Amino acid sequence: MARERVALSSRRLAAGLWEQLNALVTDWTQVVDAHGAVGRVPQLLDQVEQEEVPEAWDELWDRLCLHGETVSAASFAALPRLAALVPACVQALELASAIVRNTLRHPDGEALLAGCPNEVDRLRELVDQRLRTRPADYNRLFGDLLALAGQYHWSASLGDFADDFYAVSCPGCEAEVTIAVGDYGCYAAVRDWDQGDMERGLLRPAPAGELRDPGRWMHAIAVRDGQQRLAEGIRYVFGRAECPACASVFNIAEAHTTANLPPALGAY
Repeated sequence: MARERVALSSRRLAAGLWEQLNALVTDWTQVVDAHGAVGRVPQLLDQVEQEEVPEAWDELWDRLCLHGETVSAASFAALPRLAALVPACVQALELASAIVRNTLRHPDGEALLAGCPNEVDRLRELVDQRLRTRPADYNRLFGDLLALAGQYHWSASLGDFADDFYAVSCPGCEAEVTIAVGDYGCYAAVRDWDQGDMERGLLRPAPAGELRDPGRWMHAIAVRDGQQRLAEGIRYVFGRAECPACASVFNIAEAHTTANLPPALGAY
């Protein structure tokens, strides 16, 4: 009980400070949520800052990260208050991380996120701390960490490497190539929808010592936390593939990023 009282006291103190600050910098009557409404989000934040209210959290998710992917101006405006709640509330960390993961789904997402750099840094630190405990939802949290580090592309596309596939275009001949990394093999293939992966080429995983960022630090975190499958998968995705159609060798990460990001965001 003593620990719960301390947590509640800390929650209320942090909430009070952030409420004062937010009142100065955010005009909630002008900030639209995912439902196109204004004013409801700060009311819900007031509720969860005082006590755990499951219904309020459900509605916050609905208004700030609809269906787990639709974000709005209100989503980013709420980040400072959510970040203040994180030390005493796992829900706040999950919602805040989900908002950041979907930054690119909003046309002004990156600009809005740039308005709260301290909160993003703090959230990244807290997610990293949780990863060190090797939680059951490690892969989801790893994706959150990638987003908080600005790696939105890899946050959205990196799997758990149990049975992952990445579609790329061969830079040499422009053939559509499927990269497979998982329990059923690690290879490049030209896929036939009727006959399956009939032609296959080799994958050449990058040696750990030759990885470049972001692959280098992604691999280092996975190794640090004993996530061997994840670490090996990263070496493959940031390695090279031999095209089954023309036998040219290309960088998988570069090809995948080119296929999935606008030119301005193409650095992998």
